[in-house]
Amino acid sequence: MLFLISIATSSMQADGISEMAAFSVFDKVDPADLARSDVKTAHGPPMSETRYLSVQSCYIAPGNPARQMEGLRRWNPLKHSELKVFLHADVRSQASPGDFAKLQGAPDNGSVRAFVAATTKMSPELQLSREEAKKFSGGETAGKGAIPANVGDFWANLLSARARNFASGGAAAQPPYDHSGETIQPAQEFSGLLRQQEKIRKQFSGFLGQTGIGHGAGSSPELYWELIDVDGQGVVTLGASYVRSGGNGPYQAADVLYYASGGYYVALTLYQMWPVSVDGKESTLVWRGDMISSAELATLHGVERLASESAMMKDISKTVTLLRRDTSGGK
Repeated sequence: MLFLISIATSSMQADGISEMAAFSVFDKVDPADLARSDVKTAHGPPMSETRYLSVQSCYIAPGNPARQMEGLRRWNPLKHSELKVFLHADVRSQASPGDFAKLQGAPDNGSVRAFVAATTKMSPELQLSREEAKKFSGGETAGKGAIPANVGDFWANLLSARARNFASGGAAAQPPYDHSGETIQPAQEFSGLLRQQEKIRKQFSGFLGQTGIGHGAGSSPELYWELIDVDGQGVVTLGASYVRSGGNGPYQAADVLYYASGGYYVALTLYQMWPVSVDGKESTLVWRGDMISSAELATLHGVERLASESAMMKDISKTVTLLRRDTSGGK
């Protein structure tokens, strides 16, 4: 019996390594070496659309995939100030402005003040629809925190409406970003990112569905919102997390950032996990793929674009290191 279990474990480990090699940029991975190293990151395959960028990473985490999935689901980025996540909260599928009440408790810093200034001016850099922009009352009104009351109310109403749209119709139900003239539709950005990474799209097609993000992912998402810093600018963003846990299929997860007030159009993070044994201990091989669409990327060329890619890889490595530490019980 022990011999048969050993064969089964070795087989699962080999299958995970070969499966990852088939759809990712990591064609050769030794789990034992990977377990002793930091997260391994690499550029994703080149894409013809200049506003798209992708990075892939892989690492070994202690415990089985079920444990890692639960740790991923429960992870709170607010524990780590270096990630520059100022606010993070869950959103109900029938969202109301009350789901965003924490905006009134935003910290008073340069990033948040820049966010307020952009709102009061209705800056063309804000990613809104024309109809949404018309709903801002203008100027500033008093408030207890760093965000004036009318600014907070404007964003609470906008974010709750977009969250309800996503819950009912996925990314395709999102209003376009057309406040500044150019029209960007989030669902089309997701489709473009996946269409240019065909191996990844096929690997996750049964999970994400064939026709868009948000519907067809096989389970109800956990919805959330955040106030973050992107290059010194405060940004409010809406996200949805999906998990498909094992059974007779793969362990897969997706983090879908389907709205951002600035900084990027959309972002998508995908995970796949396989059980492996490292030094006789139950472990998990994790592959992560990050994809982003951003107007700023389209303006970068040569050295500037390489620097942006390197910065993205560094940020992802930092995030994964903290996640791996937290989910392994480390300090």
